[in-house]
Amino acid sequence: MATFSDSTFFLIAAVVKVVVVLVVLLTAVAYAVWLERKVVARIQSRWGPYRVGPHGLLQPLADGLKIFFKEDIVPLDVDRLVYWLAPLLAFTLAFFSIAVIPFGESIHIAGREVFFQIADLNIGLLFIFAVTSLGVYGIALAGWASNSKYPLFGGLRSSAQMISYELSLGLGVVGVLMIAGTLSLRGIVEAQRGLWNVFLQPVGFLVYFMSAIAETNRLPFDLPEGETELVGGFHTEYSSFKFAMFFMAEYANIITVSCLATLLFFGGWLGPVFGPPALRAVLPLFWFALKVLGFLFIYIWIRGTLPRFRYDQLMAFGWKFLVPVALLNILATSFFIAWRSS
Repeated sequence: MATFSDSTFFLIAAVVKVVVVLVVLLTAVAYAVWLERKVVARIQSRWGPYRVGPHGLLQPLADGLKIFFKEDIVPLDVDRLVYWLAPLLAFTLAFFSIAVIPFGESIHIAGREVFFQIADLNIGLLFIFAVTSLGVYGIALAGWASNSKYPLFGGLRSSAQMISYELSLGLGVVGVLMIAGTLSLRGIVEAQRGLWNVFLQPVGFLVYFMSAIAETNRLPFDLPEGETELVGGFHTEYSSFKFAMFFMAEYANIITVSCLATLLFFGGWLGPVFGPPALRAVLPLFWFALKVLGFLFIYIWIRGTLPRFRYDQLMAFGWKFLVPVALLNILATSFFIAWRSS
């Protein structure tokens, strides 16, 4: 009876965690767009959204209603099955990777330990890399199924770019794995209690962050969506809710790589904790959210200030600069660990 009770409790806890994470992530995606519009407007000496609600805070709701009621236009010559499958695949995979991200320390409810994490995998980092690498299929299929030259060019560009920068993205975090000795995201955070990895792996962090910007197709690496060359890139022929799924997938991926940067290099939820038990349970979540928000601001800041690369510059930067630097960083980390152990 006790086993059944435990099983029921953890099943209910898992369902609640899934619902809460989905609601929070969808809300974060909506307000990441609002934050981007406000910050870019500030950089360009404009107001940004300010009419819908105080300071434009209800603008995401208005945008959602507008997209929901837009006409869904499907071109005549598309491959309909793949055309519908591509945005669904991109959207689903973008939200899968958030399942293994720990947002804070555990709490005790009814004598049982509950983690701020949907699934605690001991290979959580490997799972995220595996899922995010599949996201290229959604973009490639969208470009191919649209039966149009601009989406096809955008899909091919994106496929080459994402596959190229996945290599430097993975190599950038190898130094962290060597220091922590685990693929568990929770274990990596716990290994940073004395000193954050960004101080031990500054080169690895820079390689990871620049690769993450390219992996999410953001300026100055947004060649797959270059408006001046490709109109809208791989999603040119998409409208209404199917376009919204690509849009939400992009921002969900940005939030995911920001969460990973926080966990791998900036101590995750680690920070000053004080006060009564309720406050001590909430503060780790606050520190984690604050660090992720800082990365989102840097993403937006880069988008508002840097020009777009040429495609040959983009590929050369990844293969001729980031990959060699990441390999040298792994070599230096190996020597450091060997020297410290001796």
